[in-house]
Amino acid sequence: MSTQTTSSNAALQLFDLTGKVAIVTGASKGIGEQIARYLAQFGAKVVISSRRQADLDELAADMRTEGGEVTAIEARMGDEAQTKQLFDKTVELYGGVDILVNNAAANPYYGPTADCPDDAFDKIMDINVKSPFQLCKMVYPVMKQRGGGSIINISSIAGDTPDPGLGIYSVSKTALNMLTKVFAKEWGADNIRVNAVAPGLIKTKFSKALWQDEKTLQHFTKRLPIARMGTVEEVASLVLYLASDAAGYCTGSIYTVDGGTTI
Repeated sequence: MSTQTTSSNAALQLFDLTGKVAIVTGASKGIGEQIARYLAQFGAKVVISSRRQADLDELAADMRTEGGEVTAIEARMGDEAQTKQLFDKTVELYGGVDILVNNAAANPYYGPTADCPDDAFDKIMDINVKSPFQLCKMVYPVMKQRGGGSIINISSIAGDTPDPGLGIYSVSKTALNMLTKVFAKEWGADNIRVNAVAPGLIKTKFSKALWQDEKTLQHFTKRLPIARMGTVEEVASLVLYLASDAAGYCTGSIYTVDGGTTI
């Protein structure tokens, strides 16, 4: 076997997730769905979660046709009891958790921040910050017992620069970024890595209003160094890297996938 072939095999082994157990929240569509697919394709046993069991069941069935081992568990982020049930069922089924992807997020209000209703503020913070905080606390002792793990929080470039009309959403993502760094600093000695991925404009159903009209799309992309929208695959591939041993020396960082928007 050539040195080049040996090196290639070693590189591929770094991305091998065989035997690993992963939880992905907000996994029924978009970025979360693609993350779940990639983790399963590289060997992880993946627990997918979102608000609707029917959507999850459909995705799980499709992923199984690709050879993935996947379990669908309905859980509404922002509800601590359902979050705990998601964790408990995963541990009961697979014995632990090695990878946690906090992808679920919400933004029920668009407009001036001063007009944001208190109930909308609470929902944004509960789902975007408190639920990831709770899930991280739940998986910590299990990951520590298993010798380590990887937590990836899906943030947003809005956590660095406020998005117009999305003030409290931006605040929540800034908080999630700091939570990422705090846990990374506190849990590094336990071989638990914690990172965040901050997408920019990504082509999903959520962003359809921005890309279904070509003029609107060009308005948002023409000044970017990479003058187009990103894809869910480009976000998911970075999450795959961070979940794997290939990113063994990476923790506490916020990785942008934004075509250079934040330069």
